[in-house]
Amino acid sequence: MTTTVSGQAGPADLAAQPAPPQASGFWRLTLGTLGVVYGDIGTSPLYALKESLSAAAAGGTVTREMVFGIVSLILWALIFIVTIKYVLFILRADNNGEGGTLTLMALAQRAMGHNVLLIALLGMFGAALFYGDAIITPAISVLSAVEGLKLVTPAFDPYVVPLSLVIMVGLFAVQSHGTARVAAWFGPITAIWFALMAVGGLRHIADDPGILAAISPTYGVAFLATHGSAGLFALGAVFLAVTGAEALYADMGHFGRRPIQVAWLGFVLPCLALNYLGQGALLLDDPGRIENPFFLLYPDWALLPMVVMATIATIIASQAVITGAFSLTQQAIQLGLLPRMEIRWTSETEKGQVYVPRVNWLLLAAVLLLVVMFRSSSALAHAYGIAVTGTMVVTAVMAFFVVRRFWNWPLWASVAVIVPFLLVDAIFLAANALKIPQGGWMPLLVGALLVMLMVTWRRGTRILFEKTRKVDVPLLELVTMLQKSQPHRVKGTAVFLTSDPDTAPAALLHNLKHNKILHEQNVILTVRTEDAPRVADDERVRIEHLGDSFWRATMSFGYMEAPNIPRGLVLLRRQGFKFDIMMTSFFVSRRSIRPSVRGGMPLWQDKLFISLAKSASDATDFFQIPTGRVVEVGTQVTV
Repeated sequence: MTTTVSGQAGPADLAAQPAPPQASGFWRLTLGTLGVVYGDIGTSPLYALKESLSAAAAGGTVTREMVFGIVSLILWALIFIVTIKYVLFILRADNNGEGGTLTLMALAQRAMGHNVLLIALLGMFGAALFYGDAIITPAISVLSAVEGLKLVTPAFDPYVVPLSLVIMVGLFAVQSHGTARVAAWFGPITAIWFALMAVGGLRHIADDPGILAAISPTYGVAFLATHGSAGLFALGAVFLAVTGAEALYADMGHFGRRPIQVAWLGFVLPCLALNYLGQGALLLDDPGRIENPFFLLYPDWALLPMVVMATIATIIASQAVITGAFSLTQQAIQLGLLPRMEIRWTSETEKGQVYVPRVNWLLLAAVLLLVVMFRSSSALAHAYGIAVTGTMVVTAVMAFFVVRRFWNWPLWASVAVIVPFLLVDAIFLAANALKIPQGGWMPLLVGALLVMLMVTWRRGTRILFEKTRKVDVPLLELVTMLQKSQPHRVKGTAVFLTSDPDTAPAALLHNLKHNKILHEQNVILTVRTEDAPRVADDERVRIEHLGDSFWRATMSFGYMEAPNIPRGLVLLRRQGFKFDIMMTSFFVSRRSIRPSVRGGMPLWQDKLFISLAKSASDATDFFQIPTGRVVEVGTQVTV
């Protein structure tokens, strides 16, 4: 069965609105944001300033002008991109409290219609680049932390890569157990991490208090104006300071807008600013410390504890982006961009705690390959920025459609707000594009492959739907025919799953043709995914009587929900429909797909679609139907 997407929105949207948190709950959520939302951006000081100045110096000496320029650019990137664009603006574009690339796509589709290919492509591209980010973040974060061991003693140098690989394997191996138990510690640990970064920065601002002048944007502008191509390369590295900004938006559904905003403005931004200013002052005092200015902020006795603390912080940051990849996969499946996969819920109390085994092991393989290929955080930095800048450009473009058509802003206001964001994002994207030969090709390759998979799946399912519809019998016509010539009746209820509620399911036709029987009650069921993240129970299922023994039902789920057909059918009792799971059989069509030389896609794409269809999880498991109540009927179709 193919899940379809409906653009209808009703009272369920209002019912799904999260209740405002109480005071104690608000501060608990605010603390929780530090580990999940800000874990990624909180590890950027490990490498952002070092890589930016290394790019600016290009093997030469680090000058005072460079330090002031780079620190100024980093501070203003945090202010403009993170604070103004995301914290104050993009967080307003929520879909009943949820955020993220595919949530923004759902909002844009609701505003523009589901047949606008550009919106779908933007959503696919943004999602694909996020997967690239999910591969690079664990690799570069853990490597940059473990590299601090080389400062304790150079003898650790040969063990940096092996130790990083061990940490990666351990991190991904525990994903199946969920993070509900340890997630409570993420916030407090990351709060300590941010406080330690602020203290380290404050210790060294006194080395050269003049660094405070870097708060002025004039230093950043002057640096770019006088350094030509080296300035552009440095600008690409400056963007490393804001990697993780997308997490503010993607994790909004877990914490809410206000806790994310308060945590950033009241704690995270000041701590980051102090650390970058402290690193700048350290380098003004001694430019030779460019090798690792972050860890050199601390005295020798604190070096090893800070390496351990940094490793823990990077594991937490990696955990957040891995969890984000699982949630994104769930949304993509529900929105019809990826085939069904096994999804496990790892917490009975925390929403959004999901585990996708196939994605987990694919991510691990990709991360290990990256670490072995690049072997250092500096080499990986070349690959990092372009994935995040690409996602930010996609976010800005889709935000324009939401602002213009969903919020109904006038054109001049929409352009005035979005164009500055898009211009800054485009400048950073161009700067990061210079690093494509050095490693930027990697996330682009991953993104291109994933977009190809999503386009193939979306197009293939549509062609399959259209082809089967041509030969299907209209449902109402079949009901009329059966009233005139009734087959043998058997007790119980038969539920036939179909993606097209207007035509008779293939499983029903085959049951009549081969078994020559009909149940006392026959329900033609279509499952839809709404543009809303969740659907209230009173809007979950609708049923209409078609006459004789036939009913047509539509069951709706939000793109953040796990479809559960038996639980949804129980709700029909409120509408007077008698449902007993022990007297019900579920009929599912299992299609055997064959490529066609005259299909709607090239032959190679037909074969790719067929392989994706074969890899899809069983509909019985996906819709949580008891296996003992399922009857599968095979059909053959060409695409």
